[in-house]
Amino acid sequence: MLAVAATATGAGRASAATVLRIGMTAADIPRTLGQPDQGFEGNRFTGLTMYDALTMWDLSSAEKPSVVIPGLATDWKVDDSDKTKWIFKLRPGVKFHDGSPFNADAVVWNVDKVLKQDAPQFDPSQVGVTASRMPTLLSARKIDDLTVELTTKEPDSFLPINLTNLFMASPAKWQKFYDAASGADAKAKSQAAWDAFARDASGTGPWKMASFTPRERLELVKNDDYWDKARIPHVDKLVLLPMPEANARTAALLSGQVDWVEAPAPDALPEIKQRGFKLYSNEEPHVWPWQFSRLPGSPWNDIRVRKAANLCVDREGLKDGLLAGLMVPATGTFEPGHPWRGNPTFQIKYDKAAAQKLMQEAGYGPSKHLAVKVQTSASGSGQMLPLPMNEYLQQALAECYFDVQIDVIEWNTLFTNWRRGAKDPTANGANAINVTYAAMDPFFAMVRFLQSSMAPPVSNNWGYINDPKFDELVKKARQTFDPAARDAALADLHAASVDDADFLYVAHDVAPRAMSPKVKGFVQPKSWFVDFSPVSMTP
Repeated sequence: MLAVAATATGAGRASAATVLRIGMTAADIPRTLGQPDQGFEGNRFTGLTMYDALTMWDLSSAEKPSVVIPGLATDWKVDDSDKTKWIFKLRPGVKFHDGSPFNADAVVWNVDKVLKQDAPQFDPSQVGVTASRMPTLLSARKIDDLTVELTTKEPDSFLPINLTNLFMASPAKWQKFYDAASGADAKAKSQAAWDAFARDASGTGPWKMASFTPRERLELVKNDDYWDKARIPHVDKLVLLPMPEANARTAALLSGQVDWVEAPAPDALPEIKQRGFKLYSNEEPHVWPWQFSRLPGSPWNDIRVRKAANLCVDREGLKDGLLAGLMVPATGTFEPGHPWRGNPTFQIKYDKAAAQKLMQEAGYGPSKHLAVKVQTSASGSGQMLPLPMNEYLQQALAECYFDVQIDVIEWNTLFTNWRRGAKDPTANGANAINVTYAAMDPFFAMVRFLQSSMAPPVSNNWGYINDPKFDELVKKARQTFDPAARDAALADLHAASVDDADFLYVAHDVAPRAMSPKVKGFVQPKSWFVDFSPVSMTP
């Protein structure tokens, strides 16, 4: 009897479900309907988990930069005779979580959901976070069940990279909700269908939705039928919890409420390490900046002022003090050694005397300060410690005759304001905005900020930069399909933007994460994103 009991106990223990609980920096669960909000934290937690895109990022290495690899498309090629047309071959045998097939019809349906306003499934709420990330995509056309043609407005060599942001939701599952929805008209029924879909989502990803409580928790379970057998999750359940305050996240980890937290409080790092928790970090393609308004009347229209701000910040002091070493000082979007760095003549460094001299040349000094206002968030995806960091800048810039006012709002509201631009009333009179940005690809890193046609509502040229030199360099890079020549054009664009001091460059994030020693198999890639599939939990 004792032997039987021991065997039964062992079997029960072996079959017990493993659960990984994560404290996010977001104040709410990122949207689950297929195109997440909450910036790239949304993509990380409710995009790449439940969904796949035609192309995806290789997140398997902590040593090499992440590159684009095949996802739901196995290969792609631009048309030699018409470089506005691309042919994508689709992966056979893939099914959505509801059992319906992924095919060319599904790709066309998902493109239309954000681009075709008269499509039944068109959802304006998904447009801003998607179309602004692939602004040249015009349409999709089915060639056969496993082949689609994508057309762009102009030749665009960036398209395969941009498509990592277009997640494939199940048309069949949505149609089921639409058919059952009530509403005064087709638009109302469509909205009701998307609301229902968000509560019971269906993608093709390695994780499936199990339960969802807005603002509280999202529970995902592993997809045993995932098409990439090597990426079937090693944990049975993934629980995502919004925890926007760094000290609260850290306390939750230390008390055993969660197993993993994003961006722990830097001043708690000694205790975290002393108590046996693991700390992971890695330089990622990410910039923590101020983006300047260039509208008429903006104080940042004077290049001397822009350069002075960049020279007035002691980044090493910020790194060694407030952030406990968890940052890399930024001297541009890309640092020396990167193929897109170029050779800027303006060298960003800490030189307070030079900054003060520039400000005096611009008409300011000890008795005449320049008032500026920056809009930031209290927390959020990649925002690191936005309020303390901005207070650090406020004190530093005061020594160079700036009076900085800080407008603190909720992260997702800030992210929405970023797309509305400096002209919009939601800017609250700010002439700078502090939203961190990914630098994994040319469009995200530079084009959406520097090209004049990317001004709101098209994309994220918040400050309405309008420089013909930038526009010409963007055009050259976008229409260059040879990788080496494209890199050279992008390097010229980056050098020109640094020389123009178009941002106050402050830091590159290193994506600190603290975890229980029970968490095994995690790889911290050089990316904004992570792959949860290899992660396991020991008893």
